Amino acid sequence: MLGRLVVTADGWLQAGDTRIRCALGRGGLTEKGGEGDGISPQGTYALRRVLFRADKLSLPQTNLPVSAIAAHDGWCDDPAHLNYNQQVTLPVEASAETLWRDDALYDVIVVLGYNDDPIVPGKGSAIFMHISRPDYSPTEGCVALAQDDLLKILKNCGPQTVMELLPEGS
Repeated sequence: MLGRLVVTADGWLQAGDTRIRCALGRGGLTEKGGEGDGISPQGTYALRRVLFRADKLSLPQTNLPVSAIAAHDGWCDDPAHLNYNQQVTLPVEASAETLWRDDALYDVIVVLGYNDDPIVPGKGSAIFMHISRPDYSPTEGCVALAQDDLLKILKNCGPQTVMELLPEGS
């Protein structure tokens, strides 16, 4: 079982002896400024749970809690809303990201323990590990891997696994 996934500012994830390319936020990997800044937040975060599209993939093999998402699932990114940085049912009277996407980016989502204990309004939301675009173009602050790489890593992840995002120069 993997205890730690290490992500570096140059776009690589180290999982045990395996080094994997990843995409990071358009704002780089540094200290998070706030909601919408595009920064992948430096720090160490628990892997909370896995969400996936059961209509596209079979149940991911992992020791993390797993649940399927549906077309009405979203993630609240409105700092003024009571359910900020939490999964919500759409439609909702707030700004929220749709988890059921037309592209494959959210076919597998690993919810990271960023800004969730406690939730601080405006500190940032929806920080996930998910599937990358084929060209590894930047995310809105998440860590993204090729689908095969993500599914391979998940097999060795459990509740004790953390993701450490290291800023440049670390």
